[in-house]
Amino acid sequence: MTSTLQRFARIGVLAAAGLAATGAWAQTAICYNCPTEWADWGTQLRAIKARTGITVPADNKNSGQALAQLVAEKGSPVADVTYLGVTFAIQAQKDGVVAPYQPAGWKDIPDGMKDPAGNWFSIHSGTLGFMVNVDALKGKPVPKSWADLLKPDYKGLVGYLDPASAFVGYVGAVAVNEARGGTLANFAPAIDYFKALQKNEPIVPKQTSYARVLSGEIAILLDYDFNAYRAKYKDHANVQFVIPAEGTVVVPYVMSMVNKAPHPAEAKKVLDFVLSDEGQAIWAKAYLRPVRAGAMPKEVQAQFLPASEYARAKTVDYAGMAAAQRGFSDRYLKEVR
Repeated sequence: MTSTLQRFARIGVLAAAGLAATGAWAQTAICYNCPTEWADWGTQLRAIKARTGITVPADNKNSGQALAQLVAEKGSPVADVTYLGVTFAIQAQKDGVVAPYQPAGWKDIPDGMKDPAGNWFSIHSGTLGFMVNVDALKGKPVPKSWADLLKPDYKGLVGYLDPASAFVGYVGAVAVNEARGGTLANFAPAIDYFKALQKNEPIVPKQTSYARVLSGEIAILLDYDFNAYRAKYKDHANVQFVIPAEGTVVVPYVMSMVNKAPHPAEAKKVLDFVLSDEGQAIWAKAYLRPVRAGAMPKEVQAQFLPASEYARAKTVDYAGMAAAQRGFSDRYLKEVR
């Protein structure tokens, strides 16, 4: 009997070794909303694998879709970490689908850019504006203001992500609303603007549309500075970034550990890495403003628009922005789409 048990034990050890050799037991962490084309997540995911040994599969959800999935899976979570626009992260905390964790580099994150307990924390920020494929304009002038986009000249050329689903879409709504005299308690200017913009037959996708701008399918996209700079300096496209004359907003993107994450140890290593010097430098080289300010190389900063242009980009009350989001989304769906 003893020899039989020993034989089975040896078989078990050999089987385990075989699984390890084939990678079946490789370390994995599931991230919701980590698309390779957005914010250069592709480079970040490869660096995580190289430095930690943890595989994080790319995921093409947007913030709204990620939150909906987290809520649907609350009783049996699939994801370990998630990347969200700040308003969705605040809602995720209210919904109880994220858990507190204070990663390495926590002390370097400014107050207001993190939940005090660690339910979410900023990893980088972006400024909303116009990502313009100049060639796709076919001789038309580069728009300089929110008002310009309403001109008949730009019919069929303007795109924005669905503001009822994608965070960047909602940021665009907040930006134009603030620029045209609205407040987080009064979204009438934004609703009126989107109604007027429908005359120009805008393209309204749900997911990141970086490639569609590069191809010229979308000539003008309401998007962040980091995507426009990436297109210009990395992909060498004839792209300009415009901070609209009436003003705009700057917002943080954040990460969270999922409540009852299936792989908590791996989740913590991933979150530690994105805030490490190396992880933050990857964001900076992708033209995002790293939350740890010292990680921004001077040569990258020099490729941004001048500070005088960025003076028109303002922060907002992000908790108030989160509280207003569902009301705006409902109104947009009823009155615009």
